[in-house]
Amino acid sequence: MDCAKQVSQNENRRLVLNFLPMRFNHFGFQKENYKILLIGLAINIVGFILMIGGATEDPNVFNEDELFSNTRITISPILILLGYIVILYSIMKKPKHKEEQNTPDTK
Repeated sequence: MDCAKQVSQNENRRLVLNFLPMRFNHFGFQKENYKILLIGLAINIVGFILMIGGATEDPNVFNEDELFSNTRITISPILILLGYIVILYSIMKKPKHKEEQNTPDTK
């Protein structure tokens, strides 16, 4: 009887362990998600780098052309916002399942 209980317990463990990878076999991010995330981070970094500057060495001199340039006021915030949108897309993008990737297109 003890042998039968041991076999059934081992069989149950095997069934549970075999079932778990089917349901939880993927992490939320795939390789493509990481690529999109890095692209979004790069866009963000470029936007912040373009925003840097505008300071003068002499505090008595005010150069409004340098401080209020189109790059700092318009282009940089647009790039930063675009970078955040790309990052959000990479987080929200659902991974493709193996069944969807292996099915041929019927057109």
